[in-house]
Amino acid sequence: MNSIHARVIHRIPTIIAVVALLAVWEAWVRLAHVSPTMIAAPSEIAQATVETWPTLGPAAAVTAYEGVVGFLFAVFFGIMIGVVFYCSRTLNAAIYPLLAAAQTMPLISIAPLFLIWFGFEVSGKIVIATVFGLFPIAVQTIRGLQAVPQFYSDVALTCGASPAWTLWHVKLRVAARQIYGGIRVSAAYIFATASTAEYLGARKGLGIWLQAAYNSFRTPLIFSATFVIIAMTAVLMLAANLSERLILGPAEDEEDPDADQ
Repeated sequence: MNSIHARVIHRIPTIIAVVALLAVWEAWVRLAHVSPTMIAAPSEIAQATVETWPTLGPAAAVTAYEGVVGFLFAVFFGIMIGVVFYCSRTLNAAIYPLLAAAQTMPLISIAPLFLIWFGFEVSGKIVIATVFGLFPIAVQTIRGLQAVPQFYSDVALTCGASPAWTLWHVKLRVAARQIYGGIRVSAAYIFATASTAEYLGARKGLGIWLQAAYNSFRTPLIFSATFVIIAMTAVLMLAANLSERLILGPAEDEEDPDADQ
């Protein structure tokens, strides 16, 4: 209870800052008589969200499905790729630069290829979300495994554990905190990636919904979709943090074994 109370207290300044920002935003738009096509007031955005939810909700559901499935694939393949690259220095040296180069390409430059390969279907957006989401997880998996102190392996091997068992049950457990850092980075961008891919070519989803709002110059709807993406991202990051806490326990409970040396 004390830790929960401390976290709530810690979030109070953030809540106050958000409320103050929204109040200033609302007052500025109202008092300065800013055109609704330029920027919408928070109250207008909220009203537009409620009025258009019968179409906004289903569009958000499509993007949420693409993002969540792509994210789960990214976590699995990111960790697997990281483990393989960690175990094979030759493969790491040969393929890792290509993987890094692929991640630097802007989405707009490769989206046409995915449209050719997958068409306008949801599966293509899932693949794009997976490809762009797995890189930070793979990188943090490699770095996390490389940072595991050698004595963990020495103790496990001395107790009769095999190298494979030591890798999956010891090294990955020790590196898990750093791996979760990559997972959180991936979660922060997965829905934005999916919606951008939809914007470039899809039949449904928030990207198409945003495109329609832009074409009709309905600025409040653009903000509505943006805030829905932010809300979905926040929920996914909370889920990632919760899974970390359930699987690994509170971070503050872990002590550095080298602290007393």
